[in-house]
Formats: sequence, C-alpha cells, structure tokens
Amino acid sequence: MAESENWAFPANLQPKPDEVLFDLKSALDAVVLIRTDVPEDAYTAGTLGTERMGNGVVIREDGLILTIGYLITEAQTIWITTNSGVVVQGYPLAYDQTSGFGLVLPLGKLGAPMLERGTTRTAKVHDEILVIGQGGRPHSLKAKIIEKREFAGYWEYVLDEALFTSPAHPQWGGTAVVNAEGKLIGIGSLLIQEKQDGGQVEGNMIVPIDLLEPVFEDMLQFGKPAGLSRPWLGMYTTEAQGHLVVGGLAKGGPAERAGIKVGDVVLEVGSDRPSRLAELFRRIWRIGPAGTEIPLTFARSGTIKNVRVKSGDRSEYLKKPRLH
Repeated sequence: MAESENWAFPANLQPKPDEVLFDLKSALDAVVLIRTDVPEDAYTAGTLGTERMGNGVVIREDGLILTIGYLITEAQTIWITTNSGVVVQGYPLAYDQTSGFGLVLPLGKLGAPMLERGTTRTAKVHDEILVIGQGGRPHSLKAKIIEKREFAGYWEYVLDEALFTSPAHPQWGGTAVVNAEGKLIGIGSLLIQEKQDGGQVEGNMIVPIDLLEPVFEDMLQFGKPAGLSRPWLGMYTTEAQGHLVVGGLAKGGPAERAGIKVGDVVLEVGSDRPSRLAELFRRIWRIGPAGTEIPLTFARSGTIKNVRVKSGDRSEYLKKPRLH
C-alpha cells in the first residue's frame, strides 16, 4: 500500500467535504486498488504487461467491483486493497469487450461502501465532476467534462459517445467519475493526447456508466454479454494522413494468418470504402459474427491486394480465469 501513497495532487485540486453535496468520504472509500498478475504466456502479456495496477469501484453491497477490463484480462491473481488497508483476493468475474467494463468478485469481506450508479445521459460538457482514485483525497481530482463524442481505438474498439475529462492524469484506469450528486457516471480508461487546431489536447477517456446496465445481468451470469461475438481480426489500424494504415498485428491472429502486413493501407471492406477508424470497424462488424470471412482490399507497395480474413472470437484467444 505504501507504493500507492507516495504521491498526491496539489491540495487546491483535491475535493473537499464542504464543496460537495454528498458524503465525500463514503465516495472515496468506495474506490479500491486492484493489482493483477498475468502469466508470461498470456495473449495480452506483450501489450498490457504481466503486472497491472489500477482502480475499481464497489457498486454493490456484497462488494462487487466495476473496473476497466484491460486490468483483469487473463489475470490469474487479483489483489484488492481498500482505503482502510483491508487486502483480499479477487476473481475476474466478467469482461465485456464491447464497452471495456470488467467485474471483479472479492473473495473476502472488503468492508467498503458502495457507490450508487447514476446516468451519463444528463452529463454535459463543462460539468464539474470528481475523478476518484484509490487512496482518498490525495489521489482524487476536481475536474471537468471537456467533450462527449465518439471514440475509436486501434484494438477494434468503438464507443458511440465517450466522456473526456481534464485535467488529465496517466493512471486513471478503473477510477470512478462522480457527478455533483455523488453518483457514478463513468469509469476511467485511457490518457488521450490529440492534435487539435494546431495544438495538443490532453484528457482522459471515460467509459459511460450507461453502457453497463444493458449487459450487467448477462455479465454476472455468463461472464460476458449473451449472444454472438463480434468478428475480430487482430489488425491494429490507425488513421494517418487521411489513410487507414495497419500499424500492428496480433501474433497468430486472423489478420496475420491471412497474410496482412504492417504498413498495408486498408482501402475497402467488401465494396465499402471507409474513411475513418470507427467506420472501418462498424463495417467489419456488420458483415457477420465471429467466424465470418471478412473481404478486405489493401494497398501494398503500389499494388492492390484482395484478402478474405476468417475472423475470430477475441475471447477464445485469452486465458480463462481460474478460481483459487
């Protein structure tokens, strides 16, 4: 726990009890520290590491924790630490790859309060919010919503409308974003650095809490949303100078097996020509579920190549959790 206590935000940026209309201490204590160990031969070990650390939020009286999924993907060991110093082991109960949410079940009593869920629908740009990390006030920040917009990630991930908050912080994975009523409206995900109007804008991308409700019961029962999985290619694509360029490939994934190379420029999905990353992924997903062949057209070294990629189910490539 000492490792998580050796830094603090400036006092003027930390929330104060007399500045909020809810029980600040209870909200702070609902956020826990999550540490995970992942096997070296795990599929995500090379990109996400074998030792991961972030935050989670207690969302039910029985101690159920909501976090960001990349912290617990393929985790074999999870340790949870509360603000009061209680340490218990946890189990990676569920992961929704569409939203990015993960659920952790504590295997012991946390003694931490729960944080009530609100809604992102009423959140507006310029609203003042709190971003809460484990460790109490020193690790929590008064912030604002600076944008609500679409977000696309190269790992085949799209949110129709994500929240973006500022000031930015690099270690906001799994943090609680709380509105003026003290309710949870989002979970911290990534630090985003983008060029806009000739300058660089920094913020944190937040996954809206409203994405949890439609899949929550399925996650509890099945470990993921019910129904057919989206087709996954393992093709890490980025937008570069108006083009969609393959910047990386998942080792042994469908795209690599189909002969796609780093540097290939995606021209078409079927007969459609996507111009943006989100558009590319949505057109792939519309073709069919995991296992569907995806017809792609690429430009490579001045030549045009047509490839049919037998898509996969991303979850089948991941190590499954084991109950200790």
